[in-house]
Amino acid sequence: MTRMTLLTEKDLRALVALDAEVVACIENAFHALATKPVAMPPILRLDILEHRGEVDVKAAYVPGIEGFAIKISPGFFDNPKIGLPSTNGMMVLMSSRTGLVQALLLDNGYLTDMRTAAAGAVAAKYLSRTDAGIAAIFGAGMQSRLQLKALMLVRPIREARIWARDNAKAKALAVELTAELGIPVKAFADPEAAVAGADIIVTTTPSATPILKAEWLEPGQHVTAMGSDAEHKNELDPALIGRAGLYVADSLSQTRRLGELHHAIAAGVVPENADFAELGQIVAGQKTGRTDAGQITVADLTGTGIQDTAIASLAHDRAVAAGAGTIFES
Repeated sequence: MTRMTLLTEKDLRALVALDAEVVACIENAFHALATKPVAMPPILRLDILEHRGEVDVKAAYVPGIEGFAIKISPGFFDNPKIGLPSTNGMMVLMSSRTGLVQALLLDNGYLTDMRTAAAGAVAAKYLSRTDAGIAAIFGAGMQSRLQLKALMLVRPIREARIWARDNAKAKALAVELTAELGIPVKAFADPEAAVAGADIIVTTTPSATPILKAEWLEPGQHVTAMGSDAEHKNELDPALIGRAGLYVADSLSQTRRLGELHHAIAAGVVPENADFAELGQIVAGQKTGRTDAGQITVADLTGTGIQDTAIASLAHDRAVAAGAGTIFES
């Protein structure tokens, strides 16, 4: 007889919140990626072009962890026009010992949102200045909201700016976040003005053309780009990678293929075989992060399967402890 736990989005929202423990979970996942023989295959990707849709499948096995996750993550970016969220999905947690299904996590993308925001916090913790107080967020979707909340867990953010192509959405989000977070959040119609004087800039869009220009950056700023998770997506001016004093990938093999680095290589800004640090190596102390207050740093986050295994395992452990979910036996 086998037992499987079914966890709905409602169950998972009650078990997992964007907090310091979730950030630590993802930080530990990056550490493991640098220090353990992790098995993490390339992303399987399916494009549904006529409906502006994409589906990514990610997975990773970490030695010593009881389970491994396989995640199916659709993104259909016209969905908001018909009242649906642009992202959804599910995770399957399987036993590392037997391969049997331990849990089916019907999270509709919630756990992906949490681990993506937490990864942004980890990048800021290791790459931005410790006194970073002003954040500029590009985009007005769910990740824009979550990335700002995550930053506030690791840096003394006292002010935020929101820029989006749809200024009305940016204004509405700014009002909501001001009330929710207790700091002034303002919408900017001009992206260059939003960047001026900011300490941390986070890009959270599915843009296929650069929205952050190299010439806008000032000494000491940190940039986290987390929207470019496919070959056609490109949020950063390729020259920006060349201008940065420190470029860091979540997975160098991925960013060479589909991240912001991919576009910098194609533009001839950096050599195809150029070696860069990965975030996990900096977390583990194997490579150096920010070296001075005036350095411009860039984190290129394409999303890794190990993050999904980490947060799925955390959710399952909490579900077992709480007796949450629906048990199926077969």
